[in-house]
Amino acid sequence: MKTVTRELIDVFARTEDRKEMEVLFREIFTPSEIDTLTLRWQLLKDLYEGKTQRKIAADHNISLCKITRGSKLLKTRGSYLKKVLDELYEAKNSR
Repeated sequence: MKTVTRELIDVFARTEDRKEMEVLFREIFTPSEIDTLTLRWQLLKDLYEGKTQRKIAADHNISLCKITRGSKLLKTRGSYLKKVLDELYEAKNSR
């Protein structure tokens, strides 16, 4: 991984305040880039919830190709992404 990528990860990792993270996102990313990241996250959540790739593609008016990567990641043994979603949904369900 590139040094500059590691630096950026470090910046995100040390930004603990939600408001500061929102400002950082708005300053670093364009609105379109934020929309792309948000859509990617929604696709992952939809997959995690068991929605079919075809349903997700139709709901968001996107190609199946955009969804396939996320599907593979969630099926990968030891996926950190799956762990994050497990924890997110566990916390939601315990409320």
